[in-house]
Order: sequence, then structure tokens, then C-alpha cells
Amino acid sequence: MPSSSVSIVSKTTVFPQHKSTIKSLKLSVSDLPMLSCQYIQKGVLLSQPPLPIDSLLSLLKLSLAKTLFHFPALAGRLSTDTAGHVHILCNDAGVEFIHARAKRLLVDDILAPIDVPSCFKEFFAFDKTLSYAGHKKPLAAVQVTELGDGFFVGLTVNHAVTDGTSFWNFFNTFAEICKGVKKISKSPDFSRDTVFNSTAVLRFPAGGPSATFSSDEPLRERIFHFSRESILKLKLKANRRHTHSEILGKQSNDCWRSVIEINGVTNGKTTDLFKNWKLNRTDEISSFQSLSAQLWRSVTRARKLESAKKTTFRMAVNCRHRLEPRLEPLYFGNAIQSIPTVAPAGDILSRDLHWCADLLHQNVVAHDDATVRRGVKDWESNPRLFPLGNSDGASITMGSSPRFPMYDNDFGWGRPVAVRSGRANKFDGKISAFPGRDGGGSVDLEVVLAPGTMAGLENDVEFMQYVS
Repeated sequence: MPSSSVSIVSKTTVFPQHKSTIKSLKLSVSDLPMLSCQYIQKGVLLSQPPLPIDSLLSLLKLSLAKTLFHFPALAGRLSTDTAGHVHILCNDAGVEFIHARAKRLLVDDILAPIDVPSCFKEFFAFDKTLSYAGHKKPLAAVQVTELGDGFFVGLTVNHAVTDGTSFWNFFNTFAEICKGVKKISKSPDFSRDTVFNSTAVLRFPAGGPSATFSSDEPLRERIFHFSRESILKLKLKANRRHTHSEILGKQSNDCWRSVIEINGVTNGKTTDLFKNWKLNRTDEISSFQSLSAQLWRSVTRARKLESAKKTTFRMAVNCRHRLEPRLEPLYFGNAIQSIPTVAPAGDILSRDLHWCADLLHQNVVAHDDATVRRGVKDWESNPRLFPLGNSDGASITMGSSPRFPMYDNDFGWGRPVAVRSGRANKFDGKISAFPGRDGGGSVDLEVVLAPGTMAGLENDVEFMQYVS
């Protein structure tokens, strides 16, 4: 692959089209821990637009200015008051817009390698910047990188200001406005009268916090694609208390035939059978929990951990729908909590997939309104930053979600060719889940691991049989 040679052509500040009517937004119990996390970096790879570059850049800047009017928080800056509370000042200070060029890179060439090429890390602004820096730096940046036969639009946003739900609502709205809509479809909700609103103060050392993980360790990054059929096979296996590995190992690519074989049915009524199977489930393990459990098993095996070593699978969950009353689905800010599931490595590997998936499932199901509120009270009693990383070498952290509408980012000339992320918040064991481009329940896992562990995962037959 040719050297990326990404060169910056220009940097400008884009301001909201109209002044903000919101003056200030206080950071919540869910926002504050993210101040030691790096800015979120996610972007979309797009085919060549039917516009000359100058017209394209003008359109994108105008669309961004219109979008910022609806999302005034992102055009502001962080400010800490005398009591120690951190706010977003919606002062219309603007966001950074970067035009970059890497004309020697072609779309097919950067998607072809097994490992994600390092050029994607150069398609984003504010590299290695902690969210606390939003006191002085813009809270968001858009970098538009020209490729030989396409474009990459990379969005970088302060993680103390948005979680994944808010991030993608902003990104989708930006694309929607660029496409020409007069009225946006999903207006953000900026209410701050929620359970996450608190008088608790998080104290920082002079100069702000430090990153909680090293950015210098050797890592490999790879996208593993799982088709709808593979996900269904995993879900069926995870929901069976007795695994049929000898059958599953011989499955054809026809997921419906797999259903017949697993259930010992040969009359061909596969659709009815699957419907009945779903109806009879009262405590069904989800597709994503099934996939997560398989990943946990296989990464644990690849790490060659001692049997007694405790392993942790950490999942970020959206709390908007878990609270009673529910938060607005488009609540803007962070409304997430982390669910750690812990088990000895020996149990993860000696028990079946159902056992492992059920551990994750029970933990997620138990995370209800009362659990969310307990988490808030616990944090208020001991305000602290979120400890990203893998300090014990036995952890996995799952971020993002295959439910996020990443491929809805049609700027006017077609859906994205691919979704990729930058260098931000990556360490051994950091996994990000994306929807597959073909939809229908397919999933892409962006897996970041130590090189030796990645090699072990690639040789793990149990895992790789599900990878497309």
C-alpha cells in the first residue's frame, strides 16, 4: 500500500448559522467521568461525489453551520466554575473544519488489508486529545480528506459532551442537512433535569487529568465481519443449554437448515419452527450477547491466562430506556453506564457458550432503573474518572453499538462504503461494534489486541467459523 501522505490543505472555524438560545449546560454524573477519555473519532468512507472540491467544501461548511444551530453545545467550550462544577458554555465559539488530501490512496486499497491500515488514524483531528482539553480547544472537528477516488469524513467530538447515541444523531443530522432537508428528523433534547444531574464535584489535579492507559503499546486492529446467518447460528447455540458442537461444526451456510439440524427436525417447516422457538423463549439471550460471549471465550483462550485468573468483560449500556420514567431517546449528552461481568478464565473456557452468554445476559437484564440510580449514588459518594484500559491484561471493553445508524450518513451521493475510527481510546482488548454495511442484523467488530493475542484469535477455529 502506498504511503498515505495525508497533507493538510486548510483549517477554518465554522460557526453556528444562528446564535445559541441555550447559555450553559452542566456536565452530568455520566459526562464527568469521560473527561479523562480521548475525544471520540468516528468517520465514514464515501464514494466520489458528483461535485468539484470547492463546491463540496462550501456545501459541507454551510451544512455544518446549520447543524450546529441545532446542536449549540458542540460549538461551545468547557468551563469550570468556582464551585468546581464543569459546564458547557454554549458561546458559539465554533468547531474546527479541516480539508486534507491523500490522493494516492484509493478506496479499495485501504479496505483490502486484513489489518486496518494506519492511514485511518490520520483522517481525524485532535489525536490523543483528552476531553478535559475542551476548556480551551473546540468540542468538535470535522476533517474532510480527499482520496484518489473518494472522500473520508472524520468527525471528532469531546466524549464528555456526547456518548455514541448523541454523536451519531449529530453526524446523521449533518448528513441529512447536507442532503437538503429543510426540517431535521431528530431534534436533540438538552434537558438537564435527570437522575444524572448532580451537585457532586469531581476534583482534578492542576492542569487536568492524565490518560488512564498507554497509547504506545504495540497493537493490531482488525475488522471481523459477521453475517446475519452467522449471528443467528451463534444465538441459537447460546440459547441451547446443551451445545451440539458436533452438529454446529458441520453446519452449512444455510442458517435455516442449521435450525433443523439442531432441533432434529426434518420436515422442512423451518420458519414456523424458528417462530415457535422464539415464542417459547422467556429469557432469550440476544444476538449481541451471544457474539460477545464467543469473543470473550476466544480472546481469553488466545491470551493463555491461568485458570484462576479473573477476566472482565465490560459493556457500555445506554440508560435512556432503562430509567423510569424514561429519558428522551434523543437526550443529548452521556447517558451510559459500564457493566462489568467477571469470571475466572478457567470457567470461561471449560463451560459452554450458553453459560458464558447467560452471565452477560443476566447482568444486562439486571441493569434496571434501580441499578442505574444506585450507580449514580455510588459515583456521587466517590466522584472519579472512568478508568479506560486493560491494566491486568485480562479485560475486554466493548464500546459503540451495532444499533447505531452509522450507514444512514448519506450526504447526498449514497450510503457510506465503510465506517472506521481513529486512534482514540484504543488499547489491548478494546472492541467496537458497528452494524454491517449489508444490514439485516449483520455486525462488524473492530477488534484491537496485542499482536500475539490477535494471532491466537485468528487461529481460533471456534471463533473464525462465524467470520465472513
